[in-house]
Amino acid sequence: MLARFFRSPKRSFESLSEQEILALAIASEEDDARIYLAYADRLRNEFPASAKVFEDMAEVEDTHRKSLIEIHRQRFGERIPLIRREHVQGFYERKPDWLRASLSLDAIRQETEAMEEQAYRFYVEAAKRTSDASTRELLGDLALAEQGHEDIARMLGDKHTPEDVKRDEDEAAHRQFVLTYVQPGLAGLMDGSVSTLAPIFAAAFATQDTWQTFLVGLSASVGAGISMGFTEAAHDDGKISGRGSPVKRGLACGIMTTLGGLGHALPYLIPHFWTATITAGVIVFFELWAIAFIQNRYMETPFLRAAFQVVLGGSLVLGAGILIGNG
Repeated sequence: MLARFFRSPKRSFESLSEQEILALAIASEEDDARIYLAYADRLRNEFPASAKVFEDMAEVEDTHRKSLIEIHRQRFGERIPLIRREHVQGFYERKPDWLRASLSLDAIRQETEAMEEQAYRFYVEAAKRTSDASTRELLGDLALAEQGHEDIARMLGDKHTPEDVKRDEDEAAHRQFVLTYVQPGLAGLMDGSVSTLAPIFAAAFATQDTWQTFLVGLSASVGAGISMGFTEAAHDDGKISGRGSPVKRGLACGIMTTLGGLGHALPYLIPHFWTATITAGVIVFFELWAIAFIQNRYMETPFLRAAFQVVLGGSLVLGAGILIGNG
């Protein structure tokens, strides 16, 4: 009874017949071909050269599928058992299309390499666990085929995406990342860090109450995050500017705005006023310099200029909050 309760709904690989192994290989090759075509569709507008690579890789997978079907037809007939990778314990899995839709070009390349490597390792390990000579031979051939896929992918990449094309595509992907995530996120971080300084420190010095100060900081941070997020998402749909999805930009901006304010609000969870205030001041120091660094790193703003704008501006806002709180 307990054995039935704890029994896995998946088949063990050792329980598969040679026909089922062939059927599993056929289904896997078909799924991978579809994945590569989905990658090609995803990249076609922005990275046509890389899209062509994945179209050719899908053709290779389809060729292997046809070869496997022919082997199955010769050995076992026309009816192919319905068995897929998700039915077998320990078999490599593939993400569905909707989980891959937002992958960057570099992430897609890494995912492809991982797919082929996982398939190769699976067949190698499966061959080690199989005692039947013909099955071991079959699994070994499949392992070599999957290892060959990596070489094919590399050759196709060299054919369709030479170094200059790949460099251009990488630059375009980096530029899109900056426009969609870094730029709105940085704007949010700056707004959240700087705009909340005055109300938080004014409340701190006016009340000398760390819990009330924390509540002011929390409300200011969350409110600013919601406002900035909706503003970023609403003012540009990204189609003409090329800045990407307004939802992604809005989330990046809103989340970073909130985090920027919470950075120096959270220390006021410390009950001792001066300990909390000194801790918050140290965090503000690092926040402002971190923003200056990000501006220099991703927005190519000269470091001294970024430091002058952010650090000096933030210091003035901080000073204003302290003065108002003491008034």
